[in-house]
Amino acid sequence: MPKVKMPKSAPSLDMTPMVDLGFLLVTFFILTAKFRPNEPLIVDTPKSHAEIQLPEKVMVITIDSAGRAYFDLSGKDIRTAMIKGMAERYPSLKLTDQVVQRFSVLGMFGMPVASLEQYVSGDEKTKAALDKQTLGIPMDSLNNEMADWIQEGYEAFMADAQAKGVSLEELRKNDKLRLSYAIKADGETDYEKIEKVVDIFRDKQIYQFNMVTSMETGDN
Repeated sequence: MPKVKMPKSAPSLDMTPMVDLGFLLVTFFILTAKFRPNEPLIVDTPKSHAEIQLPEKVMVITIDSAGRAYFDLSGKDIRTAMIKGMAERYPSLKLTDQVVQRFSVLGMFGMPVASLEQYVSGDEKTKAALDKQTLGIPMDSLNNEMADWIQEGYEAFMADAQAKGVSLEELRKNDKLRLSYAIKADGETDYEKIEKVVDIFRDKQIYQFNMVTSMETGDN
């Protein structure tokens, strides 16, 4: 009997499931992405060969070339407790639930307490205008709001750590658990401005802190 010839056809691959998976991944990343807030100022930090990265739990004091001081501390719950503590120190700082919520995800800021509520409640255009006008967080001997932010930030961090079951002994022994401190200054910043922050750290018995620099390349 003659052999039965099977019809030949080109192999095919159904791409429908892969296309569906691609759209699912794109949707997932869009819904879960956290957009980085616009920084109110950009500093050109000095260069060095140090390769040590800042820890996640860090309080950063940023000083631009004009000597304006900005403050930042990560952690939504920590920032919530911190601004409530500042409101107790400064009764003129009126807080609503909306202001507290927006401040908890604000990021770096350089507003004196008197302008903070307006800054937090404003849109991006308002924030940009206030950033141009601000003289930074006061660090004068008669009005040292920076010292209060550092104190309230520390107390809020410690309260949050203890609420999560972290003991004081664990905080002392584990570098990854305890709060770190850093100064990020522009290369053109007057050292007297940096020294003011260092003096505040010393007054608060903070003797270990980092100086933020950018990596120096071989060309330099």
